[in-house]
Amino acid sequence: MTSECSPRFLASDNTSGICPEAMEYLLEANRCDDLAYGNDLWTARAADRFREMFDYDCDVFFVFNGTAANSLALSAMGRSYHSVICHELAHIETDECGGPEFFSNGAKLLTSPGANGKLTPEGIEALVTKRSDIHYPKPKVVSLTQATEVGTLYSREELMAIRAIADKHDLRLHMDGARFANACASLNASPAELTWQVGVDALCFSGTKNGLAFGEAILFFNRELAEDFSYRCKQAGQLASKMRFVSAPWLGLLESGAWLTNAQHANEMARYLSEGLQALPGVSLMFPTQANSVFVELPPHAIEALKAKGWTFYTFIGAGGARFVCAWNTTVELLDGLLADIREVLER
Repeated sequence: MTSECSPRFLASDNTSGICPEAMEYLLEANRCDDLAYGNDLWTARAADRFREMFDYDCDVFFVFNGTAANSLALSAMGRSYHSVICHELAHIETDECGGPEFFSNGAKLLTSPGANGKLTPEGIEALVTKRSDIHYPKPKVVSLTQATEVGTLYSREELMAIRAIADKHDLRLHMDGARFANACASLNASPAELTWQVGVDALCFSGTKNGLAFGEAILFFNRELAEDFSYRCKQAGQLASKMRFVSAPWLGLLESGAWLTNAQHANEMARYLSEGLQALPGVSLMFPTQANSVFVELPPHAIEALKAKGWTFYTFIGAGGARFVCAWNTTVELLDGLLADIREVLER
């Protein structure tokens, strides 16, 4: 069976295929039988590789997708009467279908505004000190998205300032790392420098957006929070019977270094697109391009014309405008085609 493959997909890095390194390890894991439910050699190797990469003896768990990763991690970090503070555009608030509330048996999300999609210490403290009576869900967790939903990044200094306010109010710190690799690549920082060294208690590290078919890793640096977490995964339907097919592709990313080179390429493509867009008359960026997402304001007629030409992109993320996301396999040729079509529809 053969088919033409000329996609115009830039709505999300989820549309990309499996990168060669992940596919190689997936096929290798298929050569021989192994133990089930995470007791296989591949899962043990992948977990150890994470510990080496982060230079920390963290607890590592693998789940199928980001909604499960965030929801289960947050459920382990607080109780049902607690609240989780997040940005008003955070994925856990806008795109998890109530998953964090469901798996925590009712913990409430409290949202705060912030420039460029980022929480601030002042915004966090305002929610924590708003009320202290028993009728208000007790704040317990701060959830940060790195990179944010609008493609911006928290610097180490910003993360440490948030950790300081968290310590002041006895809050735990969760990081939604859907594009964590892109953050490391852009900031030229190690995984350790952006997590446990700045006080992150738990990280949800996405592989799906970085070259895997599926699979997210949850890393607990505060290991007390991981108590009985394997039971949470099982109860939520996230314990893969053939776990090696989730963990082996991860090992392909980690051992080859593709987790970083894939992110570097995606970031470079986003910068290329961003620069090309800014060269067009009447086009303005909505947010700084710091990772692999580009947000741009386009006239309604241009958006409709581009969709008619087959381009896919989102217009509901980041408070309006159009979002284009680059992936590990995005090409200059694809972006040149998009830029040419945008120029054409704007000149009509």
